[in-house]
Amino acid sequence: MATYRQIQEYVKQRYGYQPKSCWIAHVKELVGISIPKSPNRRGTERLHPCPPGKR
Repeated sequence: MATYRQIQEYVKQRYGYQPKSCWIAHVKELVGISIPKSPNRRGTERLHPCPPGKR
């Protein structure tokens, strides 16, 4: 599976913007890919969910 950095580079080349890593994690969660909980995450809600137009 691609790393977050590889995904960011691909999106930047293809679509012209660099997604935040929290957006990538949110989209992975939406499509059913399990991701480990970040050690610095507080609570269960997302502070910066991926905007619908960037999914």
